[in-house]
Amino acid sequence: MPPPNAPGTRPHFTSMPDLALRDLGGAVVWTNDDLFAEAQNLIQTPPAEYQPATFGHKGQIYDGWETRRRREPGVDQAIIRLGAPGVIYGVVVDTSWFKGNYPPFVSVEAAAVEGIVSAEELAHETEWVTIVEKSPVDGDTRNPFKVDAKNRFTHVRLTMHPDGGVARFRVHGRGIPDPHFFRYGHFDLAALENGGLITACSNMFYSSPNNLLMPGRARNMGEGWETSRRRDDGNDWVQVRLAGQARVSLVELDTSYFIGNAPGAAMVRGRDGDGEWFEVLPRTRLQPDTRHRYVIDLDRPMTEARVDIYPDGGMARLRLYGQLTDEAERELIEQWERGEA
Repeated sequence: MPPPNAPGTRPHFTSMPDLALRDLGGAVVWTNDDLFAEAQNLIQTPPAEYQPATFGHKGQIYDGWETRRRREPGVDQAIIRLGAPGVIYGVVVDTSWFKGNYPPFVSVEAAAVEGIVSAEELAHETEWVTIVEKSPVDGDTRNPFKVDAKNRFTHVRLTMHPDGGVARFRVHGRGIPDPHFFRYGHFDLAALENGGLITACSNMFYSSPNNLLMPGRARNMGEGWETSRRRDDGNDWVQVRLAGQARVSLVELDTSYFIGNAPGAAMVRGRDGDGEWFEVLPRTRLQPDTRHRYVIDLDRPMTEARVDIYPDGGMARLRLYGQLTDEAERELIEQWERGEA
């Protein structure tokens, strides 16, 4: 599989991480109605499932968000707090399994809200920006919508016109944290929630490399990155853009839950801008189902990291702890104060 950002190509927005995922810290904080099926289902990680003739006291049980049938004019809405605030490149309104009860039209709005606010403030006092105009959708379909907004958002609002059901709501983009938090010691420069981003990958046959940068520990093999089996003399690799120019002081390569398919070894390199790649961690033997942590004695800034695994296999998490350079921290804060994402 070619890398998603190979020269001359432009990745589809669905290759970007889903900023709304519950596993990333997203939450449905308000809805006007979810009588038939809870709105929290919108941001679950696994694809929606369906079992016929599974009825509860409110009717057929759906793995999604479903509202009652409207008998008066209006719309149904759900507000989602993004697990990682950031720039939104596109959304997917997934109506899987909703065939006679999906909404004929949807729209999506977004807002940038600082601090901790109540659900009522979000619903009734927040200024919303339309990022997807009222548009038709199909039932039992993943309906993608490209977003051209360049601002940083913290919340999104999904509107069904007038009612119905949606299985999953994906909000793909790039995480942009408040850079003022970076002043307080070392942090994970590769984390999605800190602005880390996968920029290229040799192979993602079994699962996405975005999983490497998710918060917390993986709970099973499916929550990591796994490649197909190589039948040549090459090796697999993944490339990560860091939160900013930084010095890495600790590398963690976590193979938890990868027992018969962990890589035999790995190497980490870095580069600053478009400069030459240099060694951060030499080729090092890895053990299955193990968190490997290495202190790095390297006083050299980098903006990007590349992890080579030999020859193939799977990894649960990648952590690159360190600090931004003074110049990078100053630049990020100035961008923040100018309102630039």
